[in-house]
Amino acid sequence: MASLANLSSLVNAKYLEAKVHEGLIFSPTRVAVIKAAGFPFQLRYCPSLSNKPNRPGPPVAGPQGRQTHRDPFEIPPADLLVAQVPVENPTHNLVLNKYPIISRHFIAATKAYKKQTHLLDDDDLAITYACLKSWAGGDGVEEFIAPKRLFAFFNSGRHSGASQAHRHVQFLPIEEMQGDSAEKGWKPLIDIVSENGGKTPFKSDATDRLPFQLFSSSIAGNPTASDLSRLYRGLYDSAVAAVRDICPDDVEQGKSEEDSSVISYNLAMTASTMIICPRRSDSAMLTIGRKGSDKKDQVGPIALNGTILAGSLMVKAQDEWDTLLHDETKLLELLGAIGIPGRSSSTSDIIVGPL
Repeated sequence: MASLANLSSLVNAKYLEAKVHEGLIFSPTRVAVIKAAGFPFQLRYCPSLSNKPNRPGPPVAGPQGRQTHRDPFEIPPADLLVAQVPVENPTHNLVLNKYPIISRHFIAATKAYKKQTHLLDDDDLAITYACLKSWAGGDGVEEFIAPKRLFAFFNSGRHSGASQAHRHVQFLPIEEMQGDSAEKGWKPLIDIVSENGGKTPFKSDATDRLPFQLFSSSIAGNPTASDLSRLYRGLYDSAVAAVRDICPDDVEQGKSEEDSSVISYNLAMTASTMIICPRRSDSAMLTIGRKGSDKKDQVGPIALNGTILAGSLMVKAQDEWDTLLHDETKLLELLGAIGIPGRSSSTSDIIVGPL
């Protein structure tokens, strides 16, 4: 298993340097805590990200002269590159997110190009877990009290909220996410699931009230890469079975490439828990009534990625913020639209995906 020394110090130093030299663009957010079936979720509002480019870099010539977009992880900018890991025979680059809304957001991307839609390899899981454990070691410098925990997430498939084709796992310091949200009752959803019994690859009873299915497992002791892979494959298989059972049309048939995922899903990890959420849409429209009228308006599309497993989501438009903030039933509808519902779930007044 890879060992990463002084990770929080390395990330912090590179983050501060990149921020000073404008190598990254930090966007502050307004944050509220709302509830979905009693579960606390952070709602973040960041209108400035409406202007963020969907894909960094200008078009470049691809095979047969076709236009494609530059891969931001192929040769990471020096002002964002934190480290290459492991030290001997590195397989991954640790890179700062160029457009963070949470401080010290960083990414582990494969050095060699691998597809985001393929299943994670042993070394992907080993690097992810090594980052989680190293951060928990509290190796920060004196003037910076390092956050003690990381939240890792992986978006895979066209319905997952993934924005890049090059394989990468993302990391958010939980204390940076938290801010003053803990005073408002927020804690990461993955922690709530863990506290309520994620011990084997199964659907946790704690999440029965949520409108989408989750599958979780605890991570015990000091797991090997093979141990992590077995947990991951078990959760993935459970997620595939759920999609086949409830939404069979969302299972991609006839995948020709070995290790290519047949479903879209979000994976999340902390040092103690692994969780998977199968997906059927990356976004949804919400329908709201007009005051004093029988007519209805549509809000969105609102896109969600793996941060939902931390109990956090972001919107970029005022009407989206207002709708979710003032009518918490709309969060339940949104979550039900993007995930795989249980047989008793209902998702009225929603339209899956953008129009």
